[in-house]
Amino acid sequence: MLQEDFNPRQREGNIRIPSGCAISGIFNRDGKRISGRAIIDSIATMHDRSNGLGGGFAGYGIYPQYKDLYAFHVFYDTQAAKNACEVFLDKHFDIVNLSKIPVKRMPQITNEPLIWRYFVKPHHTRLEESQLDEREYTARCVVRINTTINGAYVFSSGKNMGVFKAVGFPEDVGEYYRLADEYEGYCWTAHGRYPTNTPGWWGGAHPFAMLDYSIVHNGEISSYDANRRYMEMFGYRCTLLTDTEVITYMIDYLVRRQGLSMEEAASVIAAPFWKTIENYPPEKRERFTYLRNAFSSLLITGPFSILLGFSGGMMALNDRLKLRSMVIGEKDKTVYVASEECAIRVIQPDLDKLWAPRGGEPVIVTLDKGGVC
Repeated sequence: MLQEDFNPRQREGNIRIPSGCAISGIFNRDGKRISGRAIIDSIATMHDRSNGLGGGFAGYGIYPQYKDLYAFHVFYDTQAAKNACEVFLDKHFDIVNLSKIPVKRMPQITNEPLIWRYFVKPHHTRLEESQLDEREYTARCVVRINTTINGAYVFSSGKNMGVFKAVGFPEDVGEYYRLADEYEGYCWTAHGRYPTNTPGWWGGAHPFAMLDYSIVHNGEISSYDANRRYMEMFGYRCTLLTDTEVITYMIDYLVRRQGLSMEEAASVIAAPFWKTIENYPPEKRERFTYLRNAFSSLLITGPFSILLGFSGGMMALNDRLKLRSMVIGEKDKTVYVASEECAIRVIQPDLDKLWAPRGGEPVIVTLDKGGVC
């Protein structure tokens, strides 16, 4: 290459790709647990959609021996942060088990924080004094750790599930956390990151999680400030320097705290256009009008495709105009979701069905339901 033809912005990581980022998911409706190998192979196929500045996975059903306990995965910047966090945890929870999360040291993953795991249940006296239900008590404790203990970040806090993320290409992150050797789950989601407007760092990698809800996301949220300000009215705090974080809190607020169904939550964050609602039958029109008016600040604008994992289910959702790619595949009792068809075919070439959902159309799969909702 001639010197005058060289453009430094063409170096890896410096080129803005609006359709970048990769997402992938596998869900076994019969509850069969599989290792993390398949999801690593799936996301690795879309290597060029990320740039090494973030990768991660969420697995469900991975801790059956501790299924009734909250599994806290925590990043620590310093030993002092770890000490302070453990004092807090010991005061508010019964710690049943704690250990380092097992990893495989590799040159592709650098600048690692301290990564620890705690299996806990709320301290019964503290819980009674709080007059909160168990999940709200735990969620508030997570927010408190992440906002008041400098250098500590709880990046996973659900039951019988866990998030694993880092700065690196997703296939390297999967090998780093030994997902194929250490874990089996009935549901896996994955993300390969290509940050365009926010920094690449361990806390900013996907998935983002609150309790058992986890989000991987491809796209950009132009409504982020409005969404964030609304959520902060209810005690949530966005501290991780990326727009995706707020989606997780929105789902937690709408489903857990407001009692909406997953389908209703989808119709809030990817709400139909008013002209579309006007053409609905009266009962449906009334319901969607209420949701749009009651939660108007939680409409997400901008291109996105997201995968939401939750206990017993998974939801795939595009923005209303379908500005980001997403395809769905089915084989027997297994449902596959990915940004590209190749990421499904590489692990299951013989599909019973393959289709692309419409913009704003949620695809929800659950255990013991026998099909796609």
